Amino acid sequence: MLDLMLITNKPEFAKIAATAGVDRIFVDLELLGKQDRQGHLDTVISAHSMEDVPKVREAIPDTDLLVRLNPLNEGTAEEIETALQYEPEFLMLPMFRTPEELAQFCQMVNGRARVIPLVETPEAADCLPQLVAIDGVHELFIGLNDLHLGLQLNFIFEPLINGMVDRMAATIKEAGLPFGFGGIARIGEGQLPGELVLGEHLRLGSNSVILSRTFHRGLLSDDPSLINKLKYEIDKLREVEDYLGDRTPDQVELDRQKVEQIVSLIIASRSNP
Repeated sequence: MLDLMLITNKPEFAKIAATAGVDRIFVDLELLGKQDRQGHLDTVISAHSMEDVPKVREAIPDTDLLVRLNPLNEGTAEEIETALQYEPEFLMLPMFRTPEELAQFCQMVNGRARVIPLVETPEAADCLPQLVAIDGVHELFIGLNDLHLGLQLNFIFEPLINGMVDRMAATIKEAGLPFGFGGIARIGEGQLPGELVLGEHLRLGSNSVILSRTFHRGLLSDDPSLINKLKYEIDKLREVEDYLGDRTPDQVELDRQKVEQIVSLIIASRSNP
């Protein structure tokens, strides 16, 4: 089963999400450079802070906590030490470009949390065989949003149909490491419907996915009654995950072709408005 991740800095909603079946709560501290990269897009730039981490940690003592830090900078060592005080299971490094940057980050963490490199620059993707060999890397996550921007592609899921994610997945799996990629909408929703995204995760052997903001839209509250609504959507995803896991190779290929057709149509529509 995929590990489902949800980004929030709200302790009560984190608790609701964990109770509803989310496997990892994701506090996003990345701010450096993000406005320049994504400020013109319809994307969420989190306003999380280090002060949120202990509050979320206290709310979910039995659920994994992932903290995404800033890209490597002169304050990274201090940021790592502060985050580690709150005992997150995972620390994520975004927007790096070289194996040396990742190795330096892993050395700073020194095994005190599991490191997840966020591979979201073309340069990092190009040196993936070196990244998977770095001591301290626990798993990897492919960040399709910034990756497609860096590659100057028209649609976030284009790397799924041009063979890029397939090649990256093969490299990571050969190294014996888990990985995940992208975000997922509710089943039956999204420009690329959630069930097709889920099918690609299973086809590629992915281990984790982020529940997108459209997945939990209207549910970002501390109202305990929302547990059942969120749990309903998660249970539905899990049912489809079980169903897709039993596909024949021919069915897997048919679903892959559907993904290719839909993504190609979206790309064409954006190229020829």
